[in-house]
Parts: sequence; C-alpha cells; structure tokens
Amino acid sequence: MKTHELRENSTEELKNELESLKENLFNQRSRSILGQLEDTTLIGKIRKDIARVKTILRTRELETDDEQVD
Repeated sequence: MKTHELRENSTEELKNELESLKENLFNQRSRSILGQLEDTTLIGKIRKDIARVKTILRTRELETDDEQVD
C-alpha cells in the first residue's frame, strides 16, 4: 500500500482500513504461532502499513486542531 494512495482516502476509510489491518495482523500472528505462515515478511509489511495509516490519521488530527486554534 502506497502512502499517496492512502492520503486520497477519507478519514473514515482510513479508520476502517486500520481495523482491517489489525485483524489481518492478528490472523497472521496466529498462523505464525501454529507454523502455517508461508510468507514470514508479511507480518512486517502489515505492521508498516498500520504505521502509515496511523501517521496519516494523526497528521489529519493535528491539522484540524491547528485550524481550530487559529
């Protein structure tokens, strides 16, 4: 998932994407524990996607706070 693609989404879509990624991460970790995970790099990729989404959400939150203060 590319950052510029994520920035095009609305805040609500990003929140939904975040929940989906968290659920996917949980499932992949469960599969890893059971020894069923084929792509071991997938967990790291999902974690980075979660970080990207959180960063964009936080940036938007700070932008709206700055607008309210002015």
